[in-house]
Amino acid sequence: MFDIESKNPDEITITTKKTAVTFNVSQGMIDANLKVGKIQGPGEFEIGDVSIRALGVGAQSANKEQAGDGGAEVSPVVAFDAGEARTIYDVEVGGVHVGIIGGCEEGLDELGMVGILCTSSVRAVREVEPKLVVAMGNVDGMVTDLKLSARTEKKLKIKNADSLPLALEVVVLN
Repeated sequence: MFDIESKNPDEITITTKKTAVTFNVSQGMIDANLKVGKIQGPGEFEIGDVSIRALGVGAQSANKEQAGDGGAEVSPVVAFDAGEARTIYDVEVGGVHVGIIGGCEEGLDELGMVGILCTSSVRAVREVEPKLVVAMGNVDGMVTDLKLSARTEKKLKIKNADSLPLALEVVVLN
């Protein structure tokens, strides 16, 4: 069992009995009050009973290098453009997968199957097909495009994967 809360449109906090983890999608940062400080960027992390895959997505540039022996082509070097790269999160708590992506629409295939998607993107909702959407950002536009209504909660309590709705629902946290 865990709770999902949001105090501003760029942050989602997941709270379990053991820990609280805040994800800031605009800064690509995880804050769990760790002694080492905040976590930024891609990687895999376990914080208490929360497993996190932080995925780097965004602008990639492939540069083909020429070999010094007459110009034979060498395999491309792929690098992320730090100015446009973003981090999205696949969070697993007690068998429930939560995708936290904000407005990002890249790298959605990397998320896999998520039961809950925290986003402001209608396109992401259609691609990922979660059971529950936690709206971040423009809620009115989202519910209009999805032809759904949204319910408002202070915090969302999740018991387990079986407690997720059968048909898509949108929740606004405030």
